[in-house]
Amino acid sequence: MKYLVRDKMLALGDDYWIEDEGGRHAFLVDGKALRVKDKLELKDPDGQILITLREKLFSFRDAMTLERDGERLAVIRRKRFSLLRNHFRVTLVEGTELDVSGRILDREFKVEYDGELLALISRQWYRVRETYAVDVIREDADAALLIAVAVCVIRMAEKERDDGA
Repeated sequence: MKYLVRDKMLALGDDYWIEDEGGRHAFLVDGKALRVKDKLELKDPDGQILITLREKLFSFRDAMTLERDGERLAVIRRKRFSLLRNHFRVTLVEGTELDVSGRILDREFKVEYDGELLALISRQWYRVRETYAVDVIREDADAALLIAVAVCVIRMAEKERDDGA
């Protein structure tokens, strides 16, 4: 299923809706404005928090954590020794690793597990600036998790670019 993300368009703070293929609100990315550290909440249309995305403090490398129901779900870090492409690693709490690679700032990248494509993030279908799709390939995949991963790696890549790293 495809989800349409229009981040930072006409939004107050960092809040924006993610729509499903039918144009219905599927998820809300709720940015906690005026906070010192990065914190976002991915909510369902009823306002229930599905996943909390937070900047990991005291890390030698930039990292973000994903939490579900107050428990750590995953940690996302930039893969430092990757040539040519932006590359991130998502380590789930049970030890599973997802690989995120592609042109992150261009919104053209993929999320894989052990060589199997889980989600494809692309702007190619949309002409509107800051609009991209998260196409969740596997029906049994956790769509909220994959969308949270996409949002995190984009924020991390933008922050790195803005910091001049």
